[in-house]
Amino acid sequence: MKALLIAATALTLSACTQIAEPRVRSALTDAGLSERNADCMAGRMVDRLTIAQLRKLEALSGQNRQTLGQLSLADYIGLVRRIDDPEVVAVTTSSAALCATGLAT
Repeated sequence: MKALLIAATALTLSACTQIAEPRVRSALTDAGLSERNADCMAGRMVDRLTIAQLRKLEALSGQNRQTLGQLSLADYIGLVRRIDDPEVVAVTTSSAALCATGLAT
C-alpha cells in the first residue's frame, strides 16, 4: 500500500511538472526573455520552485517589458528581485547563469 501511495505521488508530481513547465516558459517569454533562455530555464525552475513561487514569477509576465528587443537575463533577475523571495532569486539566478554558459542540461 505504501509503495502504491509513493508511486501515485510521483506520478502526480510528474504531471504537475508537465503542466507547469509550458506555463513557466510562456511567462518567461512574456516577461521579455528570449525563447532560447526561457526554454532552458523553465525546466530547472519548475523542478526547484513551489507552485506558489512559480505563480509569483508568472505575475511578472509583461511587467516592465522593454519595447525594443528582448529583456536581458540580468534585467530579468533585477525584476525577479522585486518578488522578495530569496529562493526564487537564487533559482532564477542559477538557472540564468547555467543557461547563459550553456551548462544547463
